[in-house]
Amino acid sequence: MGELKEINSITLEIVANSITSIAEQMGVILSKTGYSTNIKERKDLSVAVFDRNGKLLSLAQHIPLHFSSLSGAVEVLTQKYDIDDIHEGDIFIANDPYSGGGSHLPDIVLLKPVFYKGELVAYMVNTGHHADKSRKGTTIYDEGLRIPVVKLYDRGVLVKDVMDLIMLNFQMKYERHGDLNAQIITNQFGADKLVELIDKIGLDTYDEFCIKWLEYGERKARLAITELPDGEYHFEDFLDDDGAGNKNLLIKTRITIKGDSITFDFTGTCRQVSGPYNCVPCALKATVYYSMMSILDNTIPANSGFFESINIIAEPGSLVWATEPAPTGDRETTAQRIADVIFGAFAKMDPTRVVAAGNGAMSFFSFSGTDARSGQPYIYVETIGGGSGARYNKDGLDAVHVHMTNTSNLPVEALEMEYPLMVEKYALSENSCGAGKYRGGMGIIRTIRILEESRDTMLVGAATERAVIRPWGLEGGQPGGKASIKIYRDGKVISDNPKPRNVKLEKDDIVEMITAGAGGYGPVSERDPEIIKREYKEGIIDRQWIENAGIDITL
Repeated sequence: MGELKEINSITLEIVANSITSIAEQMGVILSKTGYSTNIKERKDLSVAVFDRNGKLLSLAQHIPLHFSSLSGAVEVLTQKYDIDDIHEGDIFIANDPYSGGGSHLPDIVLLKPVFYKGELVAYMVNTGHHADKSRKGTTIYDEGLRIPVVKLYDRGVLVKDVMDLIMLNFQMKYERHGDLNAQIITNQFGADKLVELIDKIGLDTYDEFCIKWLEYGERKARLAITELPDGEYHFEDFLDDDGAGNKNLLIKTRITIKGDSITFDFTGTCRQVSGPYNCVPCALKATVYYSMMSILDNTIPANSGFFESINIIAEPGSLVWATEPAPTGDRETTAQRIADVIFGAFAKMDPTRVVAAGNGAMSFFSFSGTDARSGQPYIYVETIGGGSGARYNKDGLDAVHVHMTNTSNLPVEALEMEYPLMVEKYALSENSCGAGKYRGGMGIIRTIRILEESRDTMLVGAATERAVIRPWGLEGGQPGGKASIKIYRDGKVISDNPKPRNVKLEKDDIVEMITAGAGGYGPVSERDPEIIKREYKEGIIDRQWIENAGIDITL
């Protein structure tokens, strides 16, 4: 690093936007070159740019929870490898929550060190969800292949033994190769673009930018925190269950604001569980950071400087700070409830800053079997959205992902082309919106029919939340509707478990998922009667919903 020169605010903004543009372009390339439907259609991916010290410079707007895997892997890499052991042309790979900085095993992270004239200047990092034969159990050892941070390429040469070991553990090898190649290409593009930028502005300016950009993020965050009233704010909520017999899983927080710093204390949260709903520390941190970014000034850059103003306390071995060997496969739903708890606490300070509880889950299907059309195995995974919470001046959004998840849906046409399945119904869930001056968003109904007989067709897993505990409303708003999962055979319900695992399916079986709606905001008595009448006519609500909401209206 040469002698640093002062950088002005205009240059700071130009370079920041240039690096953000690189990150956003990387995301487009990964989605366009990905092989699996998870990456090319659902966009279950994220990308980021880190400086030479492993500090976040720019995070593209994809999936908030993925920040945990990206930052965690970089942190482990910089701790595990001396600078002399990192070379131009190296590519690192990782997924393990305990040794690789990940948050669950399907999210495989690729990290590329970026060199400029022989000097390490940055890391390009991305992750994609690699859906293969899902494994569930009571420990991390049951959930699949664990990859610590290791070199996949050494000085530009593939470490074939590592690749062979990884591929040996996957059923869908052609998909895994295709998606990993897309991730490699994406990071290379980002590296090339950053080198072009440094060529243009000079290495000294780039180095100064990295320092000043992080300082700016911290300064903006601390200023925004000082505008909040000092005090303590408490809230608690529950996960329905962990799918392994443990119910009413308590998550609680105490938020303390003092001056220009804020502390989130999750002491009292229940212990880690045998089901796959445990969050490792990096996932908890990502959720807290997302929540703060949503509540504070939206002009604060999402960089490592921003995070310096935030303190997090949690008990090791708890649901939100899991320790090995706790399983973490469905940690995203716990992260959703952590966000709910944080928003609930902030609502006691200022309800206009937050939304009511949303669907509170990353509801999903995971089917596997053999496609008779090709004779090849298939894995179909899809995450399903739901309602988002109402706020002080707007209805909640219908049929969206909330908080920590942000994937696209898998279009019906693409699903039916790729897999021996048929979508029988894809619709908004009537009556699922919580009543209020502003109503909550509506959930989703999605039903899948099995088209072919196959001895190995399985519902490997499915899960939803808010099947027992409804999403809460704010300031007199009513809770949203509950979620459910049902499996039908010959017109009869053979399972109504909201978290079924390893269910053998037959031809013409139907799996139905109904995701939760969201809570309303304010007393429903203050809602415009004409809007209520219109929504009744449109089938959003029915007479029973109006009656249950306590609305006196002539339809």
